[in-house]
Amino acid sequence: MVREKVTVSTRTLQWKCVESRADSKRLYYGRFILAPLMKGQADTIGIAMRRALLGEIEGTCITRAKSEKIPHEYSTFVGIQESVHEILMNLKEIVLRSNLYGTRNASICVKGPGYVTAQDIILPPSIEIVDNTQHIANLTEPINLCIELQIERNRGYRIKTPNNFQEGSYPIDAVFMPVRNANHSIHSYVNGNEKQEILFIEIWTNGSLTPKEALHEASRNLIDLFIPFLHAEEENLHFENNQHKVTLPLFTFHGKLANPKKIKKENTLKYIFIDQSELPPRVYNCLKRSNIHTLLDLLNNSQEDLMKIKHLRIEDVKHILNILEIKKHFE
Repeated sequence: MVREKVTVSTRTLQWKCVESRADSKRLYYGRFILAPLMKGQADTIGIAMRRALLGEIEGTCITRAKSEKIPHEYSTFVGIQESVHEILMNLKEIVLRSNLYGTRNASICVKGPGYVTAQDIILPPSIEIVDNTQHIANLTEPINLCIELQIERNRGYRIKTPNNFQEGSYPIDAVFMPVRNANHSIHSYVNGNEKQEILFIEIWTNGSLTPKEALHEASRNLIDLFIPFLHAEEENLHFENNQHKVTLPLFTFHGKLANPKKIKKENTLKYIFIDQSELPPRVYNCLKRSNIHTLLDLLNNSQEDLMKIKHLRIEDVKHILNILEIKKHFE
């Protein structure tokens, strides 16, 4: 554990890690300060940072398990101490670290008797297990346990639904959030005649990243969300008298996506980001990985160009075109 004395600068805004420790392989803790802040600023920053830490950082986890020998989720097998449901719950707790996009496949194939742990998962090179000792099952007899796994990277959480069940394939509640908890507190003090504040931020992570890395990632994500406001140009917004309607650029399609014709329209499209278009996370990640971040980037690619993007299917391209067609009706 590392502790540092808190010192406050009265000249410039500074942040510092004042405490950090690893309670286990799957529980890291960090405590940070930001100071000096004017009255009210600490609460503004603290609330935004906590929401970004818990909701905007991506994580990796197992989202589906498949085995032809499993008739239903609550089955039990001779020679396996746990039920299928308990094995799925154990797989849900496996902590992974990766920078992958889309989905990857992994597998478990073990012969008993013996304990099955996270180290028995056969993973692609882009994924790493944080704690190899995590328990999955206990085989009490010489039987084979073979399970195919699906791994995804995303943010937030996803609860399994009945329509996600397939024969021999079972979805797992996905908790992608690497930050397990985040708190903020405020210490007020008087500096001369001015009342100032110190913001304390506490972060607990699952070990797939450190609290300091989580703080940096959340900060970058917050900045990305506010960038459109920094570049907003008033002349690109046309309001009708007594009506608060925004005129959006017209999108036309002639077999291919048409490029904007006017510089003014290009400036507008340049600051409309694709994450504002309600795209599915997988499609959004495919476009982002291909350096397509705005509608202008998107419109500068033909339908043939989009079809060449890795992991992007023809139905995804049709979905993108439908979204843009809908947008053009708002002009």
